Amino acid sequence: MKFSSIFFTLLLGSKVPITKKVVEMNPNFDFQGHRGCRGLLPENTIAAFIKAIDLGITTLEMDVVISKDNEVVVSHEPFFNHEISTQPNGLVIEESDEKNHNIFNMTYDEIKRYDVGIKPHPRFAHQQKINAVKPLLKDVIDSVERYIVHNNLNPVQYNIETKCKPSTDGLFHPSPSKFIDLLLQVIVNKKIEQKTIIQSFDTRTLQYLHRVNSSIKTAYLFEGVSMTSFEKRIIDVGFTPTIYSPSYQLVNKKLVDRCHEKGIKIIPWTVNDVKEIQRLIAMGVDGIITDYPNLIATLK
Repeated sequence: MKFSSIFFTLLLGSKVPITKKVVEMNPNFDFQGHRGCRGLLPENTIAAFIKAIDLGITTLEMDVVISKDNEVVVSHEPFFNHEISTQPNGLVIEESDEKNHNIFNMTYDEIKRYDVGIKPHPRFAHQQKINAVKPLLKDVIDSVERYIVHNNLNPVQYNIETKCKPSTDGLFHPSPSKFIDLLLQVIVNKKIEQKTIIQSFDTRTLQYLHRVNSSIKTAYLFEGVSMTSFEKRIIDVGFTPTIYSPSYQLVNKKLVDRCHEKGIKIIPWTVNDVKEIQRLIAMGVDGIITDYPNLIATLK
């Protein structure tokens, strides 16, 4: 479905249209739906991923955490975020208490009793509200692959972020090696290795993945201002990742050129403004990650 320019102006505060010409500059441009389509449907839910496919994304971006019973669960936080979560008893979760609802300490049977779709999102007013649970990664993959086959659609990629960091090892997630081993079990079992990107801010997971299965594409996430140069950060990773994925505010033509000189794709996040998408495409980025995959309709 195509959306009018009036809709986009109201939704995103921009009057700058994207033309077909800018996409023709890179026919392999990768449109990634952030957490599915967080601006339109509850994040990291099967409904959001299916909607993102309908809107024309080429990659589904998502996050995963690990449960007490070693299931790979699709969730941005390793706990139930107060902005989106409702407890099994129907009560909302207070911000001060959200980390006590620790997914790493729950079985999936306990996790699926929480709702993450009916509470109005304070930052996404246009998000449709539906009953939804945090799904297992294996169920997301099954649902997506079945939907694509049934509707004779083009395959999509999966960009999966490992939600971990050194300070919370053993508290909210397992060690990087166990995290990746559990994630790889799902990816290999579902036969999506060639369609998968594993991304992380935590370079330990990327380094371990590169050692045990270097055939899977990697994306190094980065945000914030740093005195460390781009070149030094890549050296610190210890290998050349497939993709460098900074917050979009950090992207300039010099950084795009540096990435391409090293044979690295650059895909910034999270870009929800038409004018910014146009600016980034013109600089030569290889894709963008957005909460609003409906923006793709303006490129048709």
